[in-house]
Amino acid sequence: MNSETFEQLQNRLAKDIKAARRAVGLSQEALALQAEVDRTYVSQLERGIANPSIFVLYRLTNVLGGSLRISLEKPETKDAQ
Repeated sequence: MNSETFEQLQNRLAKDIKAARRAVGLSQEALALQAEVDRTYVSQLERGIANPSIFVLYRLTNVLGGSLRISLEKPETKDAQ
């Protein structure tokens, strides 16, 4: 996997975390408190500049009511379409 593909996965995860948080009506601070992580870390995750552990993803998913879906599938590229 090249770095561009990893960045695509990271950006997709960032968008998914933010969308799931907004869908359940939580602020970054509320999500962080309930998931027992720092608010700045949630911000970094949503901006795609931090890489969460599986444990942190598990905590976030529990707080978000299971509304966070995580896929490690290779994103489709423009060439594949």
